[in-house]
Amino acid sequence: MSVKRPLLMNQPQIGKLIRELRLETGLTQEQFAAQLGVTCSSVNRWENGRGKPLPLARQQILQCVEQMGDRGKDLLAKYLVN
Repeated sequence: MSVKRPLLMNQPQIGKLIRELRLETGLTQEQFAAQLGVTCSSVNRWENGRGKPLPLARQQILQCVEQMGDRGKDLLAKYLVN
C-alpha cells in the first residue's frame, strides 16, 4: 500500500482514525505520542476533536497505517475523505 498523498480528513474523522489505530496497535496515548515524537496531550486533543496533527505528524500516522497492511487499508477506507 503506497499512498503518498497527505491524509485528507476532517475532524472528528482524523481523531477517530488515530484512536482506532492506536488501539489496534495496543499503544497507550503516551506510547503512541512517543512513537510520533509529540506530546501525549497532542494525541489526546486529536482523539477528542480539539485539534488536528500537523503535516509531519500526519505523515508519520500514515506510515503507521501503511505498516498494518490490509487492516490499515480498511482503516483508511473507513476514514479517508474522498
